[in-house]
Amino acid sequence: MLILALILIPIFGALIVFALGGQNQLRSKQLALAVALLELVVFGFILKEFNTSGNLLFQKEWLPDFGISFKFAIDGISVLLLGLSAVLVPLVILSTFKVAYEKANVLYALILLTEAALVGVFMAGDLFLFYFFFEIALIPVYFLGLIWGRADAAKATFKMLAYTIFGSLLMLVGLVYLYSKGQTADMEALKSSMAFIPAGVQTTLFCLFMLAFAIKMPIFPLHTWQADAYSESSTPATMLLAGLLSKMGVYGLIRIALPMSPLGAKEMGYMVMVLGVVGLIYGSIIAVKQDNLKRLIAYSSFAHMGLMAAAIFSGTLEGTQGAVFQMLAHGLNAVGLFFVVKIISERTGSRSLSSLGGLSQDAPWLSVTFMIILLGSVALPLTNGFVGEFLMLKGVFDHGKLLGIISGISIILGAVYLLRLFQKTMFGEKQNTDVVIEDISGSETIVLCVISALVILMGVFPNCILEISEPASQQLLDYMAKF
Repeated sequence: MLILALILIPIFGALIVFALGGQNQLRSKQLALAVALLELVVFGFILKEFNTSGNLLFQKEWLPDFGISFKFAIDGISVLLLGLSAVLVPLVILSTFKVAYEKANVLYALILLTEAALVGVFMAGDLFLFYFFFEIALIPVYFLGLIWGRADAAKATFKMLAYTIFGSLLMLVGLVYLYSKGQTADMEALKSSMAFIPAGVQTTLFCLFMLAFAIKMPIFPLHTWQADAYSESSTPATMLLAGLLSKMGVYGLIRIALPMSPLGAKEMGYMVMVLGVVGLIYGSIIAVKQDNLKRLIAYSSFAHMGLMAAAIFSGTLEGTQGAVFQMLAHGLNAVGLFFVVKIISERTGSRSLSSLGGLSQDAPWLSVTFMIILLGSVALPLTNGFVGEFLMLKGVFDHGKLLGIISGISIILGAVYLLRLFQKTMFGEKQNTDVVIEDISGSETIVLCVISALVILMGVFPNCILEISEPASQQLLDYMAKF
């Protein structure tokens, strides 16, 4: 029942928060945070019960005549992403405590509904259940970006919606075909029928799935919606998009694209790796040239997605493990960086690197936490980014030395654009010496300190995570080796 509670808690919490009305902002914030923390506590109990040698399972018949059921399963990969959701959503809510939002009850209800949908995606053991939650997750984030975003948010969020729906419809075609062949929507049961599906058909299925997940991540060349959506949406929407919704795409590759079209994945895998590496270098170069803080972080996020895709299709344990670890690391780092950008833009009234400088003089704690999170993104040893990036690069290099060497260039480019970001904002001379910038305090300090602590802890004790995901990663590779 704890598995079911992970979905029901944020759903009922969202309904209660919405029912409060928009008059009492503080009560909406506090209740939403309490619901998110309760979700974290429930996840803690699930993690305590979890055993890497087996899956936690909840199943109840839904449409038995059609082989469709409410099946939720948790393995070593999905449990980590559930943990990421349970940790990040309270931080996203807490990051809004110093901002007065119109219709606050609606905003926090949408955040909680997003969490419910994410949990559903990461636990779904049924194809149509996966598709349902995959689609539902986009709706609240779309409204979060649209209603509380900037002037051009309508255009940017509509573009994101159009791209994602197009990809999802393609995925639905593939899922319906699989269902028609297997007469069941159970993911585990369908794996046994893969040997009877011709290679050409599997390649077509893989292309349908890959397009859907490549748009969601996104990876090159299906990324054109991302920078606008990230920069024009409200900060809570951007945090959820970069920290969690992009991980649905990576997770979809692991849970759907590879096992549901293994021969197609082998046929097209190298092309995906090439596109991932192209996106990695392209995104890094574009980030170097950015003057807008939020767009710089957006292109940095896009570059990281490319390396994750390449690592997954490397067919190595190191690559798969690195991608899973990097999903967690990137989720934390992206949320932290976008929150820092929010703080800087609110304090200074600007997102332009050329108009900033010297912030560390007035805001030393902001500077320190910003540096820790940024070093995690740069992949400095003993930070969370180093572990995942090292494993991913090793996996790509083991698969193909040329791709591995080209991917390694991203380390240099990442250091260039992120250290430039820090230097231009925190160091140098202040643009306006008469203005004193307030340092972080209260909820801001809690959010940035928690993320900073996790950046270090994950880098120092990576085996705590890798040991959880290794059996599931190895099981996937053993399954793929049969084809």
